Amino acid sequence: MSGTTWRVTEIPGTGPDLTALRQRLAGFAAARGWEPYHTPKNLAAALSVEASELLEIFQWLTPEESAAVMADPERAHRVADEVADVLAYLVQFCAVLGVDPAAALAAKIERNELRFPVPERPESGSRPEGARRPERAARAAGPEGATRDETER
Repeated sequence: MSGTTWRVTEIPGTGPDLTALRQRLAGFAAARGWEPYHTPKNLAAALSVEASELLEIFQWLTPEESAAVMADPERAHRVADEVADVLAYLVQFCAVLGVDPAAALAAKIERNELRFPVPERPESGSRPEGARRPERAARAAGPEGATRDETER
């Protein structure tokens, strides 16, 4: 583990840009002959697996413990590794499908700003319309923890 100090409140902007990272990932895969396996389906599945591995770090933590996870050097290293894996697969997925992730995110933020305007007088801790309270979500769980929406599909 490096001596990196992790800060929860900021996202450093001094690292390589997404284009440079995409090029490195493409070169890495090409040098190993992995391109035939980098299909949208395979990359989406790998992205899901890596996101699940990130979630696993937080699985049984309290909200307070999860907020402090980066204070533990071992956990901070695991989080950074899983974030890197998620980002790597997302960048590769976008490259294969021709999606510009930064442009897609900017467009999504714009849509959300229109969809969820700032209230005239914001209420502290208010939830977006349609969001469930944790206790209501638990009551809505169906067989084997599936939510009502999952069982209706």
